[in-house]
Amino acid sequence: MAAMKVALAQIAPVLLDRQATSAKVAAAIGEAGSQGSGLAVFGETLLPGYPAWIARTDGARFNAEDQKELHAHYLDQAVNIAEGHLDEVRDAAKKHGTAVCLGIAEREHHSVFASRVFIGTDGEILSVHRKLRPTYEERLSWAPGDGEGLVVHPIGEFTVGGLNCWENWMPLARASLYAQGEDLHCMLWPGARRNTEDLTPVVAKESRSFVVSVSGLLRESDVPADFPHRARFVPAPGELLHDGGSCLAAPDGSWVVPPMAPEEQVVVAEIDPAWVRRERQNFDPAGHYSRPDVLELRVKRSRYGGAKFE
Repeated sequence: MAAMKVALAQIAPVLLDRQATSAKVAAAIGEAGSQGSGLAVFGETLLPGYPAWIARTDGARFNAEDQKELHAHYLDQAVNIAEGHLDEVRDAAKKHGTAVCLGIAEREHHSVFASRVFIGTDGEILSVHRKLRPTYEERLSWAPGDGEGLVVHPIGEFTVGGLNCWENWMPLARASLYAQGEDLHCMLWPGARRNTEDLTPVVAKESRSFVVSVSGLLRESDVPADFPHRARFVPAPGELLHDGGSCLAAPDGSWVVPPMAPEEQVVVAEIDPAWVRRERQNFDPAGHYSRPDVLELRVKRSRYGGAKFE
């Protein structure tokens, strides 16, 4: 079984500029593809950016005019897949023959979801998973997701799945992917080494899988000059808001790529499926070490909406 190269694309958005950020994502896919990567992984809601302003502008004030303005701007720049907002990224994946796991702020009507998108090497969208439970102040911006995207995909010799940020802490969400044969798990983060370095090796050892954690970056210079209420959001010149920490752990929990420095970079590493098979000799969480006769997980794979029309 052939090894595969995977790219950790730790880049920053041009915050809430969908077109400019799409160009950066496409360029990173090109860099990954030029190094022979079968898969390129990006951070949570990288396109067009994470709503970091909420925690810095007292975002819980009800009916506040500044928060309405910021949300309207977010909706304007969020990704509507049906309108072709991912076309540049899809074209890059197809051109370079590189599958993509990308975090987007997905718009449906006037709500935003933190979504994980898998794109195949042919540029086709394989699945969209909406984050099950936004975390803390994220709930002021994002709607809760559903189970439709709790799926895995064959990429090279691997079976690949992925979750967004803190839903990687949800044991049953992880178990739903393990049960489908996942052996390469993608964690998407907005950018915090304190998250990636703690959880990544734990999930790798639990699942006996490769686990790639990719974070974004956010620096003061990544916030456009015309961003609404910019001075309140990033008052300090040169400030680092999100510090990266992207990393890759092997099925025994050891580092293949230790947490990366807080700078934009595309790091490519080779992973071998034989390592998974070795580690599963004594533990396979959804196989010979499971007890489906005692413990059962049921997953509702349906996309919910405001109404059902029959």
